[in-house]
Amino acid sequence: MSDNSKQEIERLRKQVSQQEKMASLGLLSAGIAHEIQNPLNFVINFSKLSCKLLQDMEEVLDELNDKLPADADEELREIMEDLKGNMIKIEENGNRASSVIRGILLYSRGKDDEYIPTNLCQLTKEYVWLSYHAVRANNKSFNVAIEEEYDETLQLVKVIPQDFSRAVLNLMNNACYAVFNKSKGATETPYRPTIKVSLKKDGDKACLTIEDNGSGITEEVKKKLYTPFFTTKPLGEGTGLGLSITKSIIEQKHNGTIEMESQPNEFTRFTITIPIQ
Repeated sequence: MSDNSKQEIERLRKQVSQQEKMASLGLLSAGIAHEIQNPLNFVINFSKLSCKLLQDMEEVLDELNDKLPADADEELREIMEDLKGNMIKIEENGNRASSVIRGILLYSRGKDDEYIPTNLCQLTKEYVWLSYHAVRANNKSFNVAIEEEYDETLQLVKVIPQDFSRAVLNLMNNACYAVFNKSKGATETPYRPTIKVSLKKDGDKACLTIEDNGSGITEEVKKKLYTPFFTTKPLGEGTGLGLSITKSIIEQKHNGTIEMESQPNEFTRFTITIPIQ
């Protein structure tokens, strides 16, 4: 057996081992997500209830307006306004956490090829920021400006949510990696890592674009871009399956297209187009 064959076998063995670990992690994540969702529901519901109680207190204060000293009434109202603001923030962030949990549960429990009318704007937003925070958790120095543009009038689109979200996650992860990689080597001119996300209606299709101003892709790499197990990342940082899986999800499961434009050290732009059904 040649050295190249041995290296290929060893690489494939590591890939299989990594996939098994990811499968186990998926089951664990689903269990944790389920356990978190219930107390999270209490947080959200009680924050709403607290806002309602504060409104009731305001009505009581209005009735007691003539019986309270002016300074006491003013101080109480300021405290209540602060509490109301805090409750609103708790509800907003609770809903954001809940949407991530729902995404994890959907991904782990979704049935194969189950097409569901989906708000693509909401789904894309969730996984754009999920990707950012995941990268940020592993690299505290990572930062990027994310510019988003969503057509909120876009109607529900039938997709396999856990698959489409995986495609978004794969492209965002690559974009984050590209800008982070470039930022580590930027020494001369000021570099502002930026990722642009756009989702709009284009005739009878939904068009998603994810563009970064990172390290770009060479002509040589473009030829192998969608080849399974091909990766330019260091060993252990990438499986080489992300783009091949994304291509399969978009073209085979959603009857769509995926296109890429890139200039080395300038930008990379992926455009996904799927029919609105």
